[in-house]
Amino acid sequence: MKQVNVTEFKSHCLQLLEEARRTGEPIEVIKRGKPLATVTPAPSTATYRPGMFRDSVKIVGDILVDGSNLGIEWDAMK
Repeated sequence: MKQVNVTEFKSHCLQLLEEARRTGEPIEVIKRGKPLATVTPAPSTATYRPGMFRDSVKIVGDILVDGSNLGIEWDAMK
């Protein structure tokens, strides 16, 4: 874990946060040699890519449902 003095953290905050995000390594902020806070990067979120769910669903049989099979009578079926 990288340790950074609080004054250095204040002056390079955005740069250090970006570094933590990029590397995934937490940063410990210290004041007078003692830990003050630990900054951890946010968990990454997966982004959608076209086709990423291909082969994750398999259709078996007819996907159309007849209401009579369910014991339901709909006005649209009359």
